[in-house]
Amino acid sequence: MAVPKRKTSPMKRGFRRSADGLTAPAYVEDKDSGELRRPHHVDLKTGMYRGRQILQPKN
Repeated sequence: MAVPKRKTSPMKRGFRRSADGLTAPAYVEDKDSGELRRPHHVDLKTGMYRGRQILQPKN
């Protein structure tokens, strides 16, 4: 049976556990198009961001 030779230090334990706090990215429903998009990102379907046309809409 494999046994660790040394005790895992608190720093290394924290490095390993740092990914436990990660969450899935949040999505919000766009008011105009109804599509799901990331908060504070351009809606790729319409090209709108905060009420302004930023990109040309996709066909």
